[in-house]
Amino acid sequence: MNNEPLSKFEHSGRGNRRGTLSSPLVPLLASLVLIAGICLGYFLRGGGQAGAPGRGGNASKLLSVINFIESNYVDSVEKRFLVETAIEALLSDLDPHSGYIAAEDLAAFTEPLEGQFYGVGIEFLIQRDTLFVVRTIAGGPSERAGLQAGDRIIAVDGINLTGPALNADTATAKLKGPRGTEVKVTVLRNTIRKDFTLKRDGIPIESVTAAFNIDPQTGYIKLERFAKPTYQEFMAAAHRMKDSGVKRLVIDLRNNGGGFMQPATEILEEFLTPGKLLVYTEGAHHPREEVFSSKQGLLKDMDVVVIIDQGSASASEIVAGALQDWDRSITVGRRSFGKGLVQHEIPLPDQSAIRLTVARYYTPTGRCIQKPYGDTIDYFSDVHDRLVKGEFTSPDSTDFPEELKKTTPAGRVVYGGGGIMPDVFVPIDSLFLDPALVALNTGSLIRDYCFNYCDRNRTQLTRQYNAASFTSDFVVGESMLAGFLEDARRQGKSYTLAAIAPVRDELAVRLKAQMARNLFGDETMYKILLQRDRDVDKALEVLRNYNQFTWTSN
Repeated sequence: MNNEPLSKFEHSGRGNRRGTLSSPLVPLLASLVLIAGICLGYFLRGGGQAGAPGRGGNASKLLSVINFIESNYVDSVEKRFLVETAIEALLSDLDPHSGYIAAEDLAAFTEPLEGQFYGVGIEFLIQRDTLFVVRTIAGGPSERAGLQAGDRIIAVDGINLTGPALNADTATAKLKGPRGTEVKVTVLRNTIRKDFTLKRDGIPIESVTAAFNIDPQTGYIKLERFAKPTYQEFMAAAHRMKDSGVKRLVIDLRNNGGGFMQPATEILEEFLTPGKLLVYTEGAHHPREEVFSSKQGLLKDMDVVVIIDQGSASASEIVAGALQDWDRSITVGRRSFGKGLVQHEIPLPDQSAIRLTVARYYTPTGRCIQKPYGDTIDYFSDVHDRLVKGEFTSPDSTDFPEELKKTTPAGRVVYGGGGIMPDVFVPIDSLFLDPALVALNTGSLIRDYCFNYCDRNRTQLTRQYNAASFTSDFVVGESMLAGFLEDARRQGKSYTLAAIAPVRDELAVRLKAQMARNLFGDETMYKILLQRDRDVDKALEVLRNYNQFTWTSN
């Protein structure tokens, strides 16, 4: 149970498969949904594992209908389309997080949770029909071979990789592959062509994207997801901080959509003593299953603030909710997403899979934080609806059912039924809603401009700055802002320096942070972003006044 995926599951795009449901076959396929539901036993035979096709009964009935359609329908139609559309329709009607994943999409869903993939170890972007290396992954095949940020990969295994047909999927398909296999890449560096033979290897997808001391006693850890290696990454960072004398910790779970339950509960154990309920799950066909702490946590005496927002979901809410329920942390920010459903991933014979909701999870006080869903609710527009009704600027705009109220051991009131409400509410910075900033921060404008700026000035920038001096000394000046606005104008977004005056400083910080990521990596980027971060400022204020809160023994 502890390795069940809990992340927000949204339907795979897969060529806008949902769009195909408007075909003339929809009425007939809708009538097949009930049969398909019975037929799922065909896929799930053997305790939740994919099994062999059934002989007779409902499975044959469904297959007979599909075969009849394939043989007699007025237009040609693929059997795979019929089967997949029926399965998709069935699962999408159950709840927002059950869904079907086609075989060709499964790796994209599972790799972030596995924590790695096999490839050459570069981050790239495509501009002007060319693949540019943004940076190489530390210790990966490309870095070891000598590829550099700014290189243009123009061919793979002797086959041209430039031109209008080039896209991210094409490039990824050529560069990824089985571990140990070799791939030859041809690079244009300045005007010189270079060939590199790379041996594909495991490339980590990091969960901890930043971990550093904000001050001598306060550590900051940014968690992007809960994948298989997350606990090990988290503890490596925690040990470094503890050894450096850190006594207070900020855990940033903003926009962390979740992942596996097990690393979430393993991290929770490090803040508690043995015998504490961490989470339990329960469903109509899944009896209550509880997870308890089993040791003296390394961080059990550390003051903790957890930052959440509307993008914190699932395993993030398990961590935030359990620490809140045990009065073990102060939660800062805005109400979390509200995803309290547990999915099992069931592989199917053709290497596709379904994710089926099998239970709800509950925090230690008994809260199910799943927000409402159903036919009359636009589930994934909920966050936008919160913004419209003012919830991001005022905590009074949030309503929780009184019957879902719970009380922590210290007497604090907490609620279920719609995410985790922070102990200390922080309104969103009104600048973030400024139309000019929203427009200029949408899409890849900032990323592309900063890459091109760094590409043109890389030698000078890396000679003049290291990560620390860039953070403290580099200034985004008027000429750089003007250059960015000129790029934006060419993309149809016309703003003058005068028009962006109210958001000038915020825009400058985002440009500087993106440049820092290109030159020095994620950690330097976060150090710059945190200089203008209201949530982190409030977290530090709370830590400085931690004794104002009432605690129980843990």
